[in-house]
Amino acid sequence: MIVNLAQMIGLLANLLTILIIIWVIVTWILPPLHPLREALDRIVNPMLAPIRRVLPMMGMIDLSPMILIILIELVSRILISLLLR
Repeated sequence: MIVNLAQMIGLLANLLTILIIIWVIVTWILPPLHPLREALDRIVNPMLAPIRRVLPMMGMIDLSPMILIILIELVSRILISLLLR
C-alpha cells in the first residue's frame, strides 16, 4: 500500500510537471481569452502566484514555472523517500 502511495505521488508530480510545460507553450501560442488557455491559467496560476510574489521578474523572462517544477520534483522525492523508509 505504501508503494502504491509513493507511485501515486510520483505520477501526480509528473502530471503537474507536464501540465506546467503545456501551460508555458500554450501561453506563447494562444491568445489570453482562448478557452484552453483560460482553463490552464485557472489551474497553474494559483501555484505560481506565491513564487511570483517572492521571485522578481527578470525583464521579460518569467522563471516561476521552472522554480515550480523544481519544487514539485523536490517535494515529491522527499515524500517518496519518507514513505519508503
